[in-house]
Amino acid sequence: MDQSEKQLDKKERAKERREKRRQEISLLRSIPYSGNQRWWSAETVAVVTGANRGIGFEITRQLAIQGITVILTSREVAVGEESAKVLQEGGLDVGFHQLDIIDDKSIESFCSWVKEKYGGIDILINNAGVSHNIGSENSVEAAETVIKINYYGTKKMIKAAIPLMRPSAQGARIVTVSSRLGRLNGKRNRISNDDLRQKLEDIDNLSEELIDSTTAKFLDQVKDGTWSTGGWSQTNTDYALSKLAINAFTRVMAKQLSSRPEGEKIFINCYCPGMVKTAMTGWAGQVTPEEGADTAIWLSLLPDQAISGKFFAERREIHF
Repeated sequence: MDQSEKQLDKKERAKERREKRRQEISLLRSIPYSGNQRWWSAETVAVVTGANRGIGFEITRQLAIQGITVILTSREVAVGEESAKVLQEGGLDVGFHQLDIIDDKSIESFCSWVKEKYGGIDILINNAGVSHNIGSENSVEAAETVIKINYYGTKKMIKAAIPLMRPSAQGARIVTVSSRLGRLNGKRNRISNDDLRQKLEDIDNLSEELIDSTTAKFLDQVKDGTWSTGGWSQTNTDYALSKLAINAFTRVMAKQLSSRPEGEKIFINCYCPGMVKTAMTGWAGQVTPEEGADTAIWLSLLPDQAISGKFFAERREIHF
């Protein structure tokens, strides 16, 4: 067997493994939660950002099917209201409120409204995000926007939501939709700057300041035209870095939140939904929105949640 045949054989085996896992998860999804697993009720409140379409819409739908009160949010009012209406007409308890995660006033308005109407929230799904590259494109023209929304906007939302998280024996949950493209040690797309990678891997010394300075350095290099030799990921660079940053921030927050007393625990994790067939991927993905939403639902509803600061895909923990 020559090298090309070996590569093909390897790809075929990987494809078979993926398909087998998809079938396993499809089976798991078909099994309803039993009574003693259902820690939630109609009083449980979940918020999903960027939920007017794609994965966010599907996460909203699946949480609502479980009997949870879900607040669908989107930047644009008309499309958000229309999306919520579709779910409401299906008999689901879904509300809507405008939310732009990079607008401080919008976040403040949303938090005030949710506090007054519901008294707080139990689950936050950070789905809002953007990518301006499709397929093999790797433009950084929109890098500032991508980093601003995917990292800084999500970070703002997490910080704003923490005071809203209601005390409970099961603990509140924060789940962020991320990507394998942002893995520190991915086989194909990791950053090649060894010194920086080691600093970002060092959980004992990892800090928000280090993450912020890393994204700032990248944006400075984008402006002066040196980013392509800066040791950054070579595929979908701005998006990959934004997801690397939010993954790292998830670990920082998990450490900070770990000291909260029993009854006031908040568990925070991130996950990769895979290449989902949505507008963001130019409909080129192999994963359906239903499959892409699954791990978010699973992490949100785990009955004995003691997992925090981890990265998942297909209901399994993966390396950052």
